[in-house]
Amino acid sequence: MTAATLTIDLDAIAANWRALDAKTACETAAVVKADGYGCGVGRVARRLAHEGARRFFVAVAEEGAALRQELGPGPEINVFSGHMPGDTDMIGDLALTPMINSLDQMLRHLEALPGAPFGIQLDSGMNRLGMEPAEWGALRDLAVQQNLTMVMSHLACADEPDHAMNAQQVRTFRQMTDGLSVPRSLAATGGILLGPDYHFELTRPGVGLYGGRPFAEAQPVAHVQVPVIQIRDVEPDETVGYGNTWVARAPARIATIAAGYADGIIRGMGAQAYVWVGDTPCKVVGRISMDLIGVDVTGVTPDPEAVELLGHHNGVDTLADAAGTIGYEILTSLGARYRRRYHST
Repeated sequence: MTAATLTIDLDAIAANWRALDAKTACETAAVVKADGYGCGVGRVARRLAHEGARRFFVAVAEEGAALRQELGPGPEINVFSGHMPGDTDMIGDLALTPMINSLDQMLRHLEALPGAPFGIQLDSGMNRLGMEPAEWGALRDLAVQQNLTMVMSHLACADEPDHAMNAQQVRTFRQMTDGLSVPRSLAATGGILLGPDYHFELTRPGVGLYGGRPFAEAQPVAHVQVPVIQIRDVEPDETVGYGNTWVARAPARIATIAAGYADGIIRGMGAQAYVWVGDTPCKVVGRISMDLIGVDVTGVTPDPEAVELLGHHNGVDTLADAAGTIGYEILTSLGARYRRRYHST
């Protein structure tokens, strides 16, 4: 078998959810958008439901429809994008809960599905989604008379604990919501770690469930093992890969492994990235191509049959740092070519 193997550790996802839940005194939901951050929404959500999660968040109604098929009736499925044109049948038939972002969405929802549940998303300063204070002030009394399930907002700088924006947003959110008798939610993973002032009645961790920053205690979730196709001896002054970007300065043993940017291994990380053979780091050499990567395995004995690209040595954020990006992009870029396996005890 030549394809690399991607193993998703469902036990680790469950442990990460429990650890984040233990940091609060409120309900803990789960964000499973983007196919469970690339990990497979069905397997991920079913495991989290087994652990006790009763509310889930997705980005768009189509994701909510797929999730409802996986979870069946019961768990609440919240849609961040709200009630968009064309979503009414999915929302109504599949009991999805849109997070209403504007007056237009509010009217669409109340006219099309009177009595159906909805949440409200407020803009507390991020200027991305949600009602601004003036719009919310005009609609607040109407909203609370309907089937309102929660009011939420989103932090812009929660991964920077000392950033002044965090305190500014929690003040704004309180000003917009104090006195309401419905659950409030402000904190994703980073907000949970900021402490109780940000927790309110519901938290909704995302990337921390999947082993990413800023949850430093997270267990790694995604593990990628890549087969070695060939190993060759390279002499001084010989080059490896497209563009002759890597030149051997001494005799070297170079392994060609079966993965590339078609598998979500970002091309730009090559100059900084390592893979691992056991406890030995091995430098990526030359340009990452569509299907193949060169790796310096000089001194590794015996010749490796596979290397670890993601796992306990290389977390998603380690690869992200090498690529100049964030762990979210690494996770959600993992391609369709992997042989996928799930670990669960």
